[in-house]
Amino acid sequence: MFEVENQYYQENREAIREKYIGKAIAIVGNTVVGTYDNMGDAYKEIIKTRKPGTFCLKNIPVDPDEAYIEDHPRLTPIRRPVHA
Repeated sequence: MFEVENQYYQENREAIREKYIGKAIAIVGNTVVGTYDNMGDAYKEIIKTRKPGTFCLKNIPVDPDEAYIEDHPRLTPIRRPVHA
């Protein structure tokens, strides 16, 4: 699920990070269709116009050393720090 969206994100990660740093984004296909302050707001807003499972949410952290679990939109996002 979300193969196209995840590939788009991976191929454009740096450009997306520069443009959407500190935000949550919704991706459909090869397009960012929404920008939000956090994952909760992203989900609440995107389901007003799209059905769950038809979009992919990504959190773009401010700190590039931070990692976030990029959950399926039906799940609660969990933040976990990366330990070296």
